[in-house]
Amino acid sequence: MTSRRIGALSMTPTLVRHHRHYANAASAPAADAGARARDWAEIQERMLVPLYEAAYERLEVGPATRLLGLGCGSGLALLIAASRGARVTGVESDPDRVALARERLSSTEDTPDEPTRLYEGDSAEVCDGAAPAYNLITAFEPLGCAAGDSESLAAALESAIPLAERGSAVVLAGWGPPERCATSSVLRVASRLTETLRATGGGSAGRGWRPALRDDLEDVASRAGLKPDGSGRVACPFGYADLDSAVRGLLSTGLFDAAVRATDPAQVEKELIEALHPHVRRDRTVWMSNVFRYLIARTP
Repeated sequence: MTSRRIGALSMTPTLVRHHRHYANAASAPAADAGARARDWAEIQERMLVPLYEAAYERLEVGPATRLLGLGCGSGLALLIAASRGARVTGVESDPDRVALARERLSSTEDTPDEPTRLYEGDSAEVCDGAAPAYNLITAFEPLGCAAGDSESLAAALESAIPLAERGSAVVLAGWGPPERCATSSVLRVASRLTETLRATGGGSAGRGWRPALRDDLEDVASRAGLKPDGSGRVACPFGYADLDSAVRGLLSTGLFDAAVRATDPAQVEKELIEALHPHVRRDRTVWMSNVFRYLIARTP
């Protein structure tokens, strides 16, 4: 990875509240949004840790890294990068996930003269007038799961790329082939129920699930003017303590929001449980094998 040593600068976690262009906020009532964000942080987000670690290892993320994480969720990927010595900045539209990320990153250690900095605003504020400020951009929210995600991520990257040094690495992530992702059969529940909304003229389907396409990542890189520079596949099994945890974790992704609007929460949960039954083990845990892809590209 093209990078510049930052010498004695300590790791400084940074969180930015930003209007993300490639994922709509959840449509759940405010009272439920906080609980769902907590489910994301405590149940679902960790499923992608092998993906984060594979990308960081390949790019030798460390003290020389200044990372901008798009769609950083509740900050787990940032925390892992920070633990490797990187200086990290996160961009996230969901205010409840931002709050959890603040909690998570506030536990990191800083030197007295370089305290943890948390920002709310746009990307320009993060740069402190010294763009380009980053040498790594990550977009770990997997493509190949939400309608319109490729187009909106390409637009978000166009805004972020000017903040990075020339030749910086950009990591894009996505679902692997549906036949290699056991969770695909469960996510199809969202697609099928969402069709009810479309068929009845009930408005926009919103963030419904779609199957991954082979060239999703390459297409986004091309639209954003990035040059591919390697790729890889990572096993990311989804494992849950029980059916209740599985349902809560999957609902926290937002991929079932349109299905809830098309039917109702009870119907979605019922059909989710039915779809999950083949993946329940004798000890009542739920286990689904999945493969995720990542693409490394370079900024112009």
